[in-house]
Amino acid sequence: MAALIEKNSVWTDKHLYDDAERVYYENLAKGPVVKQVSLAGEVAKARERIKQSLENVDDLKLSGSNVNVQSQIASVEEKVDTLRKDFEELRLAFSSLEKLVRNLSLGPKAPESNVCKKPETNVCKKPEAAKPPPKDDDDDVDLFGSGSEDEDEEAQKIKEQRVAEYAARKSKKPVLIAKSNIILDVKPWDDETDMKALEKEVRNVVMDGLVWGASKLVPLAYGIHKLQISCVVEDDKVSVDELQEKLQEIEDYVQSVDIAAFNKV
Repeated sequence: MAALIEKNSVWTDKHLYDDAERVYYENLAKGPVVKQVSLAGEVAKARERIKQSLENVDDLKLSGSNVNVQSQIASVEEKVDTLRKDFEELRLAFSSLEKLVRNLSLGPKAPESNVCKKPETNVCKKPEAAKPPPKDDDDDVDLFGSGSEDEDEEAQKIKEQRVAEYAARKSKKPVLIAKSNIILDVKPWDDETDMKALEKEVRNVVMDGLVWGASKLVPLAYGIHKLQISCVVEDDKVSVDELQEKLQEIEDYVQSVDIAAFNKV
């Protein structure tokens, strides 16, 4: 019997009431509603009655021969009935609160799109289909296949003129010219060679696409200097081998010509 009393004194569904209360107060914070206030009072009353019932159940103790077991059992059953009634009231209140929250979350219904302009008539007119744009008279003109012979000749002339204009514009575009920067080592015969005269003879070599640049004297050995001179050549016009041959033809001053550096511009 003591085990029965102890079992009924445990509130196993307490978490359900806590969740219901939390949901209620969360929805209550969204806006004041008169019906919600009344439901809150009912929930608070039910919780208070349950709390008092549990406190009374916890106060029940078996104290030997001075306690009437039958009366304690009846009291426990009465408390259990009271708890059941309170639970049912709380369930109904929670159900009403749930319906109210659902209605609030759905919001107002969207207005119907198909509304009659004249309420006195029972038939609504269907929306008219969009009319196609008016056909332009120019659409009936065939520019290519159905004209006369004169029109065909005129169109051919216009086409040829546009092709010629396009070719002229394209021909005026600058073409990328490939160039190279070359440094040459021009060696004299001996230390008695006039290096100024040698450089003058080298610069007198003229080729289409050849431009001479800076130069300097670089010592070799035993007082002999070589002429190191740079030049820029267009690859399509100037052959490096041909340039070397022309420089070596200056036999009075030039012993040999070597390429010290070769870079594309």
